[in-house]
Amino acid sequence: MALLDAYTKPLTSEQVMYLLRRATFGPTPDQGKAFAGQTAAQVVAKLLADQPVPTPPLDLATSKTFHDLPFDSTNAGKLNLYVKYWWSNVMLNQPVSLLEKMTLFWSNHFVTNDATVNDYRFMYRYNALLRQHALGSFKIFTIAMTQDPAMLRFLNGNQNVVGTANENYARELQELFTTGRDGGYTETDIREAAKVLTGWADTGYRDTTNAAIGSTFRANRHDTTDKKFSAAYKNATIKGRTGADAGLAELTDLVDILLANPETPRYICRELYRWFVNYDIPETIETNFIQPLANLFRQSNFELKPVMSALLQSQHFFDETVRGAVIKSPMDLVIGTFRFWGLQAPDPAQSTTNLTAYYQIGNYLYSRAKEQQQDLLNPPTVFGWTAYYLNDYYQQWINSTTLGLRGFFADALTTNALKLNGKLTVDVLAYAKTLSDPTDPTKLVNEAVTQLLGIPLDQSQKDFLIDTVLLSSIPRYEWIIEWNDYIKAPNDSAKRQAVQMKLTAFIQYIFRMAEYQVS
Repeated sequence: MALLDAYTKPLTSEQVMYLLRRATFGPTPDQGKAFAGQTAAQVVAKLLADQPVPTPPLDLATSKTFHDLPFDSTNAGKLNLYVKYWWSNVMLNQPVSLLEKMTLFWSNHFVTNDATVNDYRFMYRYNALLRQHALGSFKIFTIAMTQDPAMLRFLNGNQNVVGTANENYARELQELFTTGRDGGYTETDIREAAKVLTGWADTGYRDTTNAAIGSTFRANRHDTTDKKFSAAYKNATIKGRTGADAGLAELTDLVDILLANPETPRYICRELYRWFVNYDIPETIETNFIQPLANLFRQSNFELKPVMSALLQSQHFFDETVRGAVIKSPMDLVIGTFRFWGLQAPDPAQSTTNLTAYYQIGNYLYSRAKEQQQDLLNPPTVFGWTAYYLNDYYQQWINSTTLGLRGFFADALTTNALKLNGKLTVDVLAYAKTLSDPTDPTKLVNEAVTQLLGIPLDQSQKDFLIDTVLLSSIPRYEWIIEWNDYIKAPNDSAKRQAVQMKLTAFIQYIFRMAEYQVS
C-alpha cells in the first residue's frame, strides 16, 4: 500500500487528537469527541478551510491599531512586543485550522527577525504576508517574500544595486528557500540571481512622519544585462530588461527557473514532512512518500493546499510508528496546554479591560515560549530555530535549562500559582466531571491519558498512574467513595480537597511525563 494513499477509516477520538496536535496548536477534549467517527478527509477539509484575517494588534494606550501609523521611536519596544503578544493570542484562539501552524512553519522557512529589521510595522506586515500565502501558491509566495520590506532589510536586498551586487538574499533564496543545498546551484548562479534582484528597496523604514511602508523597484539601480545560469537550471538565460516593470518581470523568471529545478519540490516537501510528521527521512520515505508528494506539488502548479491535504490524510501520517516522533516546540507546549484546558484570550476590541487582559495572557504565552528558546519573530539565525536544522532536530528543544522551565510552567498551572485575568488556569475538578465516569479511577486515568498524551501507555504505566500517582496507594474502591462524597457535598472543603489534591498530583505528574512532551 502506497504511503501517500489516503487513510479512509473513520477516525477514533485518539486519532483526532493526534491529528489536531500536529496540524494546530492543540485540541480541546470536546474537539476530540466531536470529530471522532469522521474521516481524515472530512477533518482535513475543515483544517484547510479559508479563515478571516485576524484583527490587527492594538496599542494598549490608545486601543487603536498602530501598524498603520508613523513609526513611534519612543514606544517602539513596547509596540514590538504587542505584535508578539498578539500573534501568541491568535494562535491560542485559533479555530480548527491549519493556518496558524503553517504561518509559524513559514516564519521558520522564510526567516527574518525583529532584532535585525528593527521596525515593528515591518514585522507585522511580514507576519500578515506569511498568513496570506501560507496555504496558497508557493510561486506567488516566493515572489511576494522577495519584495517584502522586512526581508529586504534582513538579507540586504535593499543594498543590492548594479555594479555592487549584494549576494546575500540570492544565496539564501536558493540554499534555504527553494532548491536547498542539494539543488546543484553554483556560485555563478548566486551571482547571476543577485543581478536579477538588483534595484529593490524597502520604503518607510522607521519613518516617524509617514505611515506608509512597503517596497519599490528602482530601475536606475537595476542590472539590465542578460543573466546566464548553470546546468542546474538547464542553462537558462534571463533576459535583461529596462524600465519600471523590469524588476518584477526578471524576478518572476528567476522564480520560474528555481521551481523548475527538480530538487525544489522535494526540498519543500521534506521541510513540511519534518515539521508535521518526523525529522527522520530514510530512503524508503524519500522514495515512497517525499517523491510522490513532490510530484503532486509540481502537478498542482506549486499550490500548497493539495500537498497539505495529501500529507495530513495519508496512510503514513496515521501510522502508529510516527506517533510521538515530534517533540513539542515551546509554542506547541504552552499554547497547546492552554487550549486543552479551554483557556482563551478575551476579545481585545470590546473594552480597555479586555485589552489589558488580552495582553496579559499574550505576554505570558510569549514569555514562557521565549524562555524555552522559541522567541516569536526572532529566530536566532537565517536557518531558523535551532531545533529545526541541527542533526538532533526536535531534541534541541530539550536541554538542562528548558526541561526545568517546561516543568515550572506545568507546575504553575496545576498548583493554581498562576492566575490570568483573575481566573485560575486549570480546574481539575471541572475536568474530571467532563470524563465519562470519574467515579472509576481506571476509566478516569485511561480517558485522561488518551486525551493528554502523545503516545499510548502500556498497562503497567497506567496501573502506576492509578495506584501510585492518583490514589497514593489507597485501594481503588476508596476513590469511588471519596468522589461520591464530594459530589454529594461539593461545598464541603475537606471532601473537595480529598479528591482535588489527588487529581492535581495526577495532572501535575502527567504534565512532566516524557509522553506529554511529544505529539
